[in-house]
Amino acid sequence: MTLLEKDQKYIWHPYTQMKTAAPPLPIVKAEGAWLTDEHGNKYIDAIASWWVNIHGHAHPYIAQRVYEQFLELEHVIFAGFTHPPAVELAEKLIEVLPDNQARIFYSDNGSTAVEIGIKMALQYFYNKGEKRKRIIAFTEAFHGETFGAMSASGDHDFNTAFADHLFRVDRVPAPIGDRIPDTFEQLEALLQTGEVAAFIFEPLVMGAGGMLMYSPDDLDKLIELCHRYGTLCIADEVMTGFYRTGKFFACHYLNNQPDIIAMSKGITGGNLPLAVTSCSAEIFDAFWSDDKKKAFFHGHSYTANPLGCAAALASMELIQAETCQNQLKMIQESHQEYFQEIKDHPSIVDIRQTGTILAIEFKTDGQTNYFNNLRDRLYNFFLEKGLLLRPLGNVVYILPPYCITANELRTIYDAITLALDTLVNQHETSQT
Repeated sequence: MTLLEKDQKYIWHPYTQMKTAAPPLPIVKAEGAWLTDEHGNKYIDAIASWWVNIHGHAHPYIAQRVYEQFLELEHVIFAGFTHPPAVELAEKLIEVLPDNQARIFYSDNGSTAVEIGIKMALQYFYNKGEKRKRIIAFTEAFHGETFGAMSASGDHDFNTAFADHLFRVDRVPAPIGDRIPDTFEQLEALLQTGEVAAFIFEPLVMGAGGMLMYSPDDLDKLIELCHRYGTLCIADEVMTGFYRTGKFFACHYLNNQPDIIAMSKGITGGNLPLAVTSCSAEIFDAFWSDDKKKAFFHGHSYTANPLGCAAALASMELIQAETCQNQLKMIQESHQEYFQEIKDHPSIVDIRQTGTILAIEFKTDGQTNYFNNLRDRLYNFFLEKGLLLRPLGNVVYILPPYCITANELRTIYDAITLALDTLVNQHETSQT
C-alpha cells in the first residue's frame, strides 16, 4: 500500500468531511518556507502550517537545541518536580510579557491554554467567596475546541452538534465599524449586573472568525471598562503572540492590560506542542492558601515537557535576533505595498492588515462562511499554483513564516491577484 492508501485506511483528519474531501497531500520533507510532497512538488507554506511555524521548517538551530535536550532529560512529571528548561522559559516569558504578568502555567495546545484561563478566572472568584459566574465574549470569537473554549466561541457551525452541552456565555459584537457604540453599551449593561467573572477576547485580530481586525484604542477602553466593574480580562494570544501583529504580543499595543493571557502556536516555532497561560500576581494570590481545596486542580501528562520548552527557548532567541526583526519589518512593508496595489480591485469586499497578517475578503454571490464553494475553489486554485493558502470562507489570508523572502511573497501576491482577476472574468462571463 502507498502512503496515501494507508492514510485513507487508518487516519481521521481534522476539519475534514472524510467522505467528500479530496485525498490529502503526502508531505515528506520541508525546509524554510517550503513543503515538498512525495512526488517532489513544492509548495510555499503561506500560512505557517496553521499559524505555528514562525521560523520556517526544519530550522537547524531549534533542531539542535531539542536534540541536546533529548540527551539530558526528555520528560518528567511536573507535579512536585521542576527542571531547567521550564524555569528558564518562564523567566524569559515574564521578561517580555506585559508588566502585570507574574506567573506561568504550562499546558500543550491553544484550546487548553484558553480553557485554563477561563477556569482560573472562575475559580479566582470562587476562592474569594464572590458569586461571579458569567463570561463575556465577542459574537464573532473563536477560542478553540475544548468545551470551555467552544462555549466562549461564537455561533460557529463547527460547534452545532455540541450546542446543548455548552455553558452560557454572554456575547457582544466585536468593535468594528458602526457597531462600536453597541459593543460598549452592551458590555457595560452586562457588567452592571455584578455577576461577570471575565471578558475573553482575541486582541486586535480575530483569527478563525475571518481575520477580523479592530483597533487597540477600542480594546483598551473595553478592558478599562471591565476593570472598573471588577471583571477580569483574558487575552487569547494563541495566534497573535510572538510578533504576529508587529509586537511581541498584541497586548503591547495597550495601556490597560489583561489579567490572564493564553498563548501557544508560535511559541516553539512550530516544532513541538506547548502552551502557556500566564496570569497576574493578584490571580495567583487567590489560590495561595493553607486550604488545599483552593489549589488550581489542573494538569496534563506532558505539562512543561522539557523538549517543548527547549524548542521554545531556541525560538525565543531566534525571534529576538536582528535577522528576524528585519524580516518582520520586510513582511509588514511588503503587505502594506500589496495592500495599496490591490485595494481597489473589483473582486474585493474588504482588505485588512495588522503586522504580518494580510486578509483579503473576496466577493461572492453565495455564503460567506467556511462551507461556501468559493472557499474550496480558491484552496485548490492556490495548491495548483504551488501555494498553501487555506481560506476562511471567502477570506484569503497570508500569515507566513518569518523566514519568507520578498520574492516568495511576490509569488503569493501574484497568485492572489490572478485569483481575483479570474473571479472577475468568471462573473462577467456569467452575465453575458
